[in-house]
Amino acid sequence: MKPLVAIVGRPNVGKSTFFNRMIGDQRSIVQDEPHTTRDRIFGDTEWNGRIFTLIDTGGLELSSSDNMLKQVHAQVKLAIQEAVIIVFICDVETGVTTADGEIADMLRRSNKPVLVAVNKSDNMERRLNTSDFYELGFGEPVAISSRHGAGTGDLLSAIVDLLPPEEEDAPKETIPHIAIVGRPNVGKSSLLNAILGQDRVIVSDTPGTTRDAIDTRVEHNGTPIILIDTAGVRRRGQISPGAEKFSVLRSARAIERSDVVLLLIDSTEGITAQDTHIAGIIRDETKGVVVVFNKWDVIRDQRKLFTQAEDDPTIKLTIIDEPEDAEKRREHAKEDLKFIPYAPVIFASAKTKFHVPAIIDAALQVYENRQIRIPTAKLNTLFREAVQRHPPAPIKGRNLKFFYATQGAVNPPTFIVFVNDPELMHFGYERYLENQLRKEFPFAGTPIKLVVKAREQTT
Repeated sequence: MKPLVAIVGRPNVGKSTFFNRMIGDQRSIVQDEPHTTRDRIFGDTEWNGRIFTLIDTGGLELSSSDNMLKQVHAQVKLAIQEAVIIVFICDVETGVTTADGEIADMLRRSNKPVLVAVNKSDNMERRLNTSDFYELGFGEPVAISSRHGAGTGDLLSAIVDLLPPEEEDAPKETIPHIAIVGRPNVGKSSLLNAILGQDRVIVSDTPGTTRDAIDTRVEHNGTPIILIDTAGVRRRGQISPGAEKFSVLRSARAIERSDVVLLLIDSTEGITAQDTHIAGIIRDETKGVVVVFNKWDVIRDQRKLFTQAEDDPTIKLTIIDEPEDAEKRREHAKEDLKFIPYAPVIFASAKTKFHVPAIIDAALQVYENRQIRIPTAKLNTLFREAVQRHPPAPIKGRNLKFFYATQGAVNPPTFIVFVNDPELMHFGYERYLENQLRKEFPFAGTPIKLVVKAREQTT
């Protein structure tokens, strides 16, 4: 799990400018007016070999009675609770303000390490003025310029020094971790309860009931597994105020620490843009996945109603839609969820427990598929024959030459392919090689990573 670092401060002190520079992307909107950032934005950065996640937050005005600003305050408090380090950004142009003092008092109560970064320190005179910020009580302030990058290296070094030790050498638990994710109110907690056979998690028809990721250890046919129930994931523009916003990060982190993800789709609504967004997150994290169309009992009841309507003219057909067959919907799922066309699709009902055991069976099979190792000789034979059947097209008059391949890792299956020049490997040809692997080996439900490298020249 990557440690979290929260960026907090008054409005318009340059928090988002600093965030964007650190992650190398204009992900946060930057304007010369307060309260532009209202929701939290998350992004990874690396310094001195350590990777951590930065959280950009909205501007704090603790004394305001404005409802929107109270919601921003609630969001910042949640970010502080989750973070291991807090970067308190101030403005050297305004000096230490009363609002800065109020924020400092709040941060002290968090008992978290706090680094004061004094922004807009663009010249020597301003850098000298940063000494005024000692009075906030968090030690030596760091003079930075978010716009020009001055001092940001010192700040990053200070952050890395405070990060908790890495746990890379700790033995990894081999129990399959299965995360249940999806939009709010698609039945995630109901599915967990159906699997457990008891009400382990509160179930409500109100979207967003589950705020945190909840881990539950259970056995399925003698196999121990960890089930991770999560809050619903929504696109940023559709996230309502309150604690639900922070659930996006927790869901993404649940995906990050899982082996296989159950992506729940509401059968009554079909695949939405939010579902494809979640599929993209799963693919980016290279996790195994099973697509589950939940609430299939409603579709089956609808099919019965449609059949009755055909025989009884008194039933109005206009109030229902003709339900799609499962196979047709499975085909549509592969088209709509283009990020994960390899995912198995199951139609189930958490309410009636229809196909619930099959969901876990499928997830465990995907987990096993992620552990497959292919002998080097067999792998090279497959690639050699694939290239002979369909040679890669030349690029700018140059031909791609394959030398050999080897499997570098499992979970997910990772293959290293050595060629004369990686720049000559077209992404379409990578997809072709991936498809050849899938034809020969049972990689259903898991992404495959192809790492293309240049073979070292020998003298």
